[in-house]
Amino acid sequence: MKERWIKVLKELALIGAMDSYVTISSRALSKILGCSQQTASRYLIEMERMGCIDRKLGIRKQRVRIGEKGRELLQREYLDYKKIFDARRRDIFLKGKVISGLGEGKYYTTIDGYTEQFRKKLRFTPVPGTLNVRVNKDYLDRLMELKGYEGIRIEGFSTEDRSFGGARCFHAEINNLDAVVIIPDRTHYMDILEFISPFRLRDRLNLKDGDHVDVIIHLGDGDEESGDS
Repeated sequence: MKERWIKVLKELALIGAMDSYVTISSRALSKILGCSQQTASRYLIEMERMGCIDRKLGIRKQRVRIGEKGRELLQREYLDYKKIFDARRRDIFLKGKVISGLGEGKYYTTIDGYTEQFRKKLRFTPVPGTLNVRVNKDYLDRLMELKGYEGIRIEGFSTEDRSFGGARCFHAEINNLDAVVIIPDRTHYMDILEFISPFRLRDRLNLKDGDHVDVIIHLGDGDEESGDS
C-alpha cells in the first residue's frame, strides 16, 4: 500500500500540492495513475485518514494538499534515491554559525556510560561540552541526508535513577580541523550540529558566537565501529 501512496503523492506534488491545495477529481487522478476511478477515490480516502493528504470536498471536484505525513513519506523516498545516486559521494558539505551551547549534548561527554563508548569506538575521550553550530538554511536539505545513515552507534543505557538515550556519531572536519559530530536520538533541534573533540574546539579554532564555519561530514567512516572487535 505504501508504494501506491508514494505514487499518488508524487503525482500530486508534481502538480503543486506540496505548497498549496490543487483541484483534481478522482476521475482525473485515475487517468494519471492508470487505475479505476473507484480505486483512485479509495486511495484518497485512505490517505486522508492516515494524515498523508488534506482534502476540501466540492460538488464534482476536490481540492487536495499533501499533509505532514505525506511530506515525510516523500522525504524518505527522496533520501533513499539520493543515497543510491550519490553512492560515490561520501562527504556532506555544510556551512553554519557558532552558537551558545544548548546543554543537550553536554552530558554525553561527562557520563561514564557514554565516555567508555567514545574511548572504544572513537578512540578518544572528549573534553566536557560540545561546540554547537546552527546550519544555514540553504544547507538543511543536505543535513537531512544524515537521517539515512546509521553512523557510529552510541548505545543508550539505564541507571537506577534514569535512562540515557543513544546517539549517532560521524567523523567530521570543522574549518579543516578533525572533530566528531554527535546526533542524539532524542533531539528537538533539526538545524543544529554538536561537535565533540579531545580538545576545546572553540579555543583551538579561536571561535566565538556568530562566527561562520565550514563543515565536512564524512559518511564513509560512519558504518565502521572501530574497536568493537
